[in-house]
Amino acid sequence: MTQHPRTASPQPHAPGRLFLIPSPLWETADCLQMTPEALDIARQLRFFVVEEAKTARRILKIMGHPGPLADLHFSLLNEHTAASELEQRLLPALQGHDLGLLSEAGCPAVADPGAPLVRLAHQKGVPVCPLTGPSSILLGLMASGLEGQRFCFHGYLPIDPAQRHSRLQSLEKCSRQARETQIFIETPYRNQGLLQTLLDILAPSTWLCVAQNLSAPQQWIHTATIQQWNRSPPTLTARTPAIFLFLAG
Repeated sequence: MTQHPRTASPQPHAPGRLFLIPSPLWETADCLQMTPEALDIARQLRFFVVEEAKTARRILKIMGHPGPLADLHFSLLNEHTAASELEQRLLPALQGHDLGLLSEAGCPAVADPGAPLVRLAHQKGVPVCPLTGPSSILLGLMASGLEGQRFCFHGYLPIDPAQRHSRLQSLEKCSRQARETQIFIETPYRNQGLLQTLLDILAPSTWLCVAQNLSAPQQWIHTATIQQWNRSPPTLTARTPAIFLFLAG
């Protein structure tokens, strides 16, 4: 009796990997702050999830991606992306391709819209591989001289003046009770207004650090008590990012 070989069932694609690619805080080649291994991986990828394709192409050019950049595949993920669209963004990895999640600045999924994609990758069995690179949160904390064992990053504070006032008072109370550094950011053109609010609301003995243009040639970092800051308040640059940290005295 002749036995016919069974037709092999098609095997599903083994998933690719999701690489989390930090980008420079300052867009110059000498400020990449990535390991050679991380840069090598980023240069080999062809599929990316990004906030804005134009910015991503510029960052990849700085990283030395061999391109051609016009042939790379970019899917957008930003604050307007619906949860129902996330699986489509992850599709290259589900089909077996390595995929890069590229931040606009700093580390992906940290003060960045990429976290839901990372969570979905875990749910779908896609290996998640974070790469080494800069984080303004950690750089600011390192340079502040404030409490580094206990700290909390809050993102943006409320815009409404009354709500912002209340939130800062609450954070200062928490900082005092827990000996915890409070960290937050602001849209650059509001930097000066936030600084003045901090000087008006926080206690004279509270320590405040402002770090602007981190990793750039014009980097500026200063830590002092609110009382000391009020003696000669600086004018912050309105077009460059800053991070604010305080610790109740």
